[in-house]
Amino acid sequence: MESMRDIDRVMEREIAKGSCPLRFVRIEFGSSPYQEIASREKLLEVLSYLLRIGDYGRFAGKGTGNNVYMDLKGRKPAFKRTRSFIDRNTLFSTIRRYGKKIKPDFDGHTYLETVQCFFELPEGEQDKYRVTYDGQETFAFPMSDKYILGLYTHCISARRAASADVGIPGTGFSEKEQGIASLEGVRDVLFQCLLFDTIKCGEGVLYADLCTIYCLKENK
Repeated sequence: MESMRDIDRVMEREIAKGSCPLRFVRIEFGSSPYQEIASREKLLEVLSYLLRIGDYGRFAGKGTGNNVYMDLKGRKPAFKRTRSFIDRNTLFSTIRRYGKKIKPDFDGHTYLETVQCFFELPEGEQDKYRVTYDGQETFAFPMSDKYILGLYTHCISARRAASADVGIPGTGFSEKEQGIASLEGVRDVLFQCLLFDTIKCGEGVLYADLCTIYCLKENK
């Protein structure tokens, strides 16, 4: 696996080629990062929303092409951008098949985690990427595949590092939620994505949702 230093070098080269110089800053759990998925029907609904398909296709916009989604290549997860709803429907079918293999337990052992990934642009650069889409102000970030996957790698690296930092999850977590935050209670990752199409702005930074569906270990 490439080191973060190697990834940063690749990202610098992509900036020189024209990629937007968006930089990862940190992650935050927020006050309510966990949602139990209590049925197969709810799981399919959550996947449809995250992939912007079916009844949730209306949420797909120009920024959806910047979202990073988990795919499966052989036995190992891979991460990719999608170009169309056909690609996202294909991913939906792939994850459904994967779910049949790992058998998520809907009796309190399947959870959606949503954490915020914070990014920043160099000073004075925000207006350059601000656009109006469908009557609402948002941002458009031209980024190459290598660059956006580099940002994603920073996000998941920070999430793994946070699992060892007991100070990050906070005091309001239940025992089960603490087990997810520390990753000690996690059996499998069913799906993961970084949603740039709902990126928001606040206090000089931009933030996007990193969403992960975890299958938890059963208590013995």
